[in-house]
Amino acid sequence: MKFLKPIALVAALWASTHALADINVGVTVSATGPAASLGIPEKNTISLMPKTIAGQKINYIVLDDASDTTAAVSNTRKLIVESKVDVILGSTITPNSLAMIDVVAENQTPMISMAASARIVEPVDAKKRWVFKTPQNDIMMSLAIAEHMAANGVKTVGFVGFSDAYGEGWFQEFTKAAELKKLQIVASERYARSDTSVTGQALKLMAARPDAVLIAGSGTPAALPQKTLKERGYAGKIYQTHGVANADFLRVGGKDVEGTWLPAGPVLVADQLPAGHPVKKSAAAYVAAYEAAYGKGTVSTFGAHAWDAGQLMAAAIPGALKKAQPGTPEFRAALRDALEQVKELAGAHGIFNMSPTDHLGLDQRARVMVKIENGAWKFQP
Repeated sequence: MKFLKPIALVAALWASTHALADINVGVTVSATGPAASLGIPEKNTISLMPKTIAGQKINYIVLDDASDTTAAVSNTRKLIVESKVDVILGSTITPNSLAMIDVVAENQTPMISMAASARIVEPVDAKKRWVFKTPQNDIMMSLAIAEHMAANGVKTVGFVGFSDAYGEGWFQEFTKAAELKKLQIVASERYARSDTSVTGQALKLMAARPDAVLIAGSGTPAALPQKTLKERGYAGKIYQTHGVANADFLRVGGKDVEGTWLPAGPVLVADQLPAGHPVKKSAAAYVAAYEAAYGKGTVSTFGAHAWDAGQLMAAAIPGALKKAQPGTPEFRAALRDALEQVKELAGAHGIFNMSPTDHLGLDQRARVMVKIENGAWKFQP
């Protein structure tokens, strides 16, 4: 009996230690480079995420990919191979997130992206079954823009977007939405995120004389075409995507972005939403947490995408822990499976209902129309 007691004690201590194994979360965001105005609030939001979930300590390992695709892939591989993470959060932009898919699929590690393109999660194939995302799909926001254009007398549209997966994805989806609403796209131009001039593109757009122009960019680089169009005297309506929904865009755009229309997640105008809006309470909770840490008026929709990634992770972890221990392939697989089972999760941007065929899980409750008035976002009922 005396011999058995130490063995029992050791076994109990081992079981206790094993049960409290840390969960390692790898994060790669674009905190510098052209997408920094998106990545910085995402990075800030990581510090607001829970340090324990279901009794397990959570470690966040945060890396900057500098808005660079190669760096995002390198970060992802480093986080998985060296830091032995159980899940990847990131990256900020579509090209980076698309490039990361092969790495997470090869290592069977779930990934929750904060980038917008539907291509990141559709179709859910052998690789993308490991990938989830939180921003609204392009088609959802494209339809909101097309519907607003049609309702406000727009018949012809000029398009200018990034010359990468974000811009191409938006052109593809907006083309579908435009056809549904009988809008004619009369010009289509591209520019790089790092360009300092788009005069040629602006002149071609103006030569087509569209009733409205849609700019498919994100962050502060999306202000360049609009400022150029305004300088050249364009007087039609200008629409932006939800990729510009942060204070830095307003600061850089200044008077040139006044009157701009865009679809956005409800969190952007949380305080203006009607009391019965299904996302008002959860959106306001994120705004309160972020502004308490970083100051009044600092919140952006991009940080909220990171917050929702954390919410999804937190909702899935308890179920995964019932099947396996952190740090194992079995836990990563169980976490992936649990993410697919998340239902009616109220995030900052919408209500998430995941499934084996839908790794976004948002519906129309995740979008509102917004107008820029007097240098601020104005909810449009």
